[in-house]
Amino acid sequence: MSIVYTLIILCVLVLVHEFGHFAVAKKTGVLVEEFAIGMGPQLLGWQKGETEYSLRLLPIGGYVKMVGEDGESDNPRAFCNKTVWERMAITFAGPLMNMLVAIIFFLVAFMYFGTPASNGLIGTVGENTAAEAAGIVPGDVIVSLNDTRIDNWDDLSAFMAGVQPGDELTVGYLRGGEEFSASAVASANEEGRAVLGVTQGIAKADVIGSLKLGFAMTVEFTVLILQSLWQMVAGTVPVEVAGPVGMVSMVGEYANVGLMYLFMFAGMLSVNLGVMNLLPIPALDGGRLFFQIIEAVRGKAIDPDKEATIHLVGFVLLMLLMLTVTFMDIEKLMQ
Repeated sequence: MSIVYTLIILCVLVLVHEFGHFAVAKKTGVLVEEFAIGMGPQLLGWQKGETEYSLRLLPIGGYVKMVGEDGESDNPRAFCNKTVWERMAITFAGPLMNMLVAIIFFLVAFMYFGTPASNGLIGTVGENTAAEAAGIVPGDVIVSLNDTRIDNWDDLSAFMAGVQPGDELTVGYLRGGEEFSASAVASANEEGRAVLGVTQGIAKADVIGSLKLGFAMTVEFTVLILQSLWQMVAGTVPVEVAGPVGMVSMVGEYANVGLMYLFMFAGMLSVNLGVMNLLPIPALDGGRLFFQIIEAVRGKAIDPDKEATIHLVGFVLLMLLMLTVTFMDIEKLMQ
């Protein structure tokens, strides 16, 4: 199932990425010869209008083959004969789609599966714990502990950090809109720390709330990825990357926890794909955008053959990197 989930997520992410390029290319009148999901030998293919649509063997990417993308062409509908702004829009559309789809993944997770509640909502109550003895049940909302106001789970955790097992507590909580109070004696967990014996509740958000949370989460992960990349380049943190094999393992872990976390992980992957593709690396969208920005600034295109060669070298290096990362992932699994 981990492999199935991984393939589904990869296909969705690649599909929306390439569809971004495809849709804007069509909108600007570029002749698209092929829309492919996957790389390598063709498994399925069909012709519709002027474009061939294909599914290929290796689920490691995809592409939109446009006339004049990597060289000169006399065709007025060739990619190279469009304005630099049109070409920039086509190039940027792929990563942009990944960001938009990430928001949708997060929206689904928050709206249908919920998110950790922002207040003191109780999800579960453990047996033979202080909370059970006090009569607290799932769905109650803790609002105070020993007259200390509790607005969220961080407040609750911070208060309990200063409590010792056996300490008496006065728990204020809401149930059905009414406030109640109960006495409890803090119990100890396996590490000997004082606990109430409750877990954080999950709350579902409406469409607008989920959309806002999804946008905020996408921005947050974008910043986090950029910070992590900078730290890896600076050498302050170890370089950590994962290929398809490592991704299967991670997807399996998140799927075992629950669908909410699987959707969250898919959103994180979509953000990661969007950000990584915008890096100014040859063969990636960011590399192409880099050359297009130079062209817009200087008012003259760089030699198409030289640019194509640079992207080809970049592509070969990226494939070698992927093979290396895959080998490392397999090595980790065998340890």
